[in-house]
Amino acid sequence: MRDVLISGAGIAGPALAHGLRQKGFRVTVVERTAVPREGGQAVDIRGAALEAVDRMGLGGPVRAARTRMRGMSMVDGAGAELFRSEEYAPTSGRLDSEDVELLRDDLIAILHEATKDSVEYVFDDSITALHQEEHSVRVEFEHGGFRTFDLVIGADGVHSAVRRLAFGPEAEFTTHLGQYLAIFPAPNLLGLDNWQVWFRDEAAQAGGVAYPVRDNSELRVTLGFMAETLTYDYRNTLQQKEIVAERLAGAGWEVPKLLAAMADAPNFYFDAMAQIRLDRWTTGRVALVGDAGYCASALSGQGTSLALVGAYVLAEELGRSGVDHTAAFAAYERRLRPFVELNQALATENPGGGPAEESVERAKNGITL
Repeated sequence: MRDVLISGAGIAGPALAHGLRQKGFRVTVVERTAVPREGGQAVDIRGAALEAVDRMGLGGPVRAARTRMRGMSMVDGAGAELFRSEEYAPTSGRLDSEDVELLRDDLIAILHEATKDSVEYVFDDSITALHQEEHSVRVEFEHGGFRTFDLVIGADGVHSAVRRLAFGPEAEFTTHLGQYLAIFPAPNLLGLDNWQVWFRDEAAQAGGVAYPVRDNSELRVTLGFMAETLTYDYRNTLQQKEIVAERLAGAGWEVPKLLAAMADAPNFYFDAMAQIRLDRWTTGRVALVGDAGYCASALSGQGTSLALVGAYVLAEELGRSGVDHTAAFAAYERRLRPFVELNQALATENPGGGPAEESVERAKNGITL
């Protein structure tokens, strides 16, 4: 039995762990947070990713957790409604689609529940060094000690430690898309009932969305602004909240209320909208999956689908009888790269008006599993 270490217990990591366990691997997942991650926005599982989830046997709980939006409104900085729809919402696409939108923390909980009894989870720790040898990888950890694994997989997001250690500095692979997003929960201070409200304040170069979750008891809020590359500590939440408050101080609509709620938000995410692009996602006995290798950014709407499909394909290739990791990694890259390129293009080909519907359909179904 081959031993695999996966760094990251978000979506790609546990999805890969699930697939590898089904193929007979012994899997350890290391995660720097103390517990499975909470918070985050609603995410979409579309096309090929939904097929992957079904093949994993998780289609039932995923569909049971889906959001139930009735529609959306778009308002300007003064709060005037620009348009509304009961057929479409930007976060979830067509509301009558078979695609599934659910909260990121619900998906993480589903994946963790499906793997916790068969996968070793090591929380509150992280990888600090990798030493590749002929038949193994020696891994050193933040809290001391080392272990040896046959393979190491980086599923640790845009700021991947595995990618930095095995491939090089983050800046070499990051393409900034000129925007920043903050995501946090808040009380339903807008009184929304399964209805999304988007705002666009041209003067403040800001925008965002608020929508209710948990039977309308809570809001998930996304606030964004345009900016060139900013310098900040991506683990310093207080500093990040101060940046958002300063940048959006002049924005209209209900932004002042939302910023006040942000100050007390227990879960908070802030980062640049960026893409990760590498010529290869594997080196020796180390591979990358999900955002660590090919982040398309939230602007694509396909980050979760890329993570799930990437995890499924990598597990399938590694699990083929009589195939060593070198051949499996090559097949993983060969199968997945066209799919990744289609989905990354969604965030860049028409960033102002968003991708055309046919481009979305082509991207979400652009691979045969």
